[in-house]
Amino acid sequence: MPNSDLLPSLLFKINQNQLALEAAIMELANWVDQRGSSDVADNVRGALDTISKNEQFINLSLAVLMAPE
Repeated sequence: MPNSDLLPSLLFKINQNQLALEAAIMELANWVDQRGSSDVADNVRGALDTISKNEQFINLSLAVLMAPE
């Protein structure tokens, strides 16, 4: 397998890790919010919005990269 064939798979795995981290951080934000630090939780959720906003573009780009030529 040429190295160029590995790039889409690598990017897919990195994206999966990113989404897993997003979910874990959201759980922590919810935990912090339940303990009365809603400002901190809101800041964390605001930062996580960037991941959500970029997710569709990343998925579409990965689909193009992984499509057979």
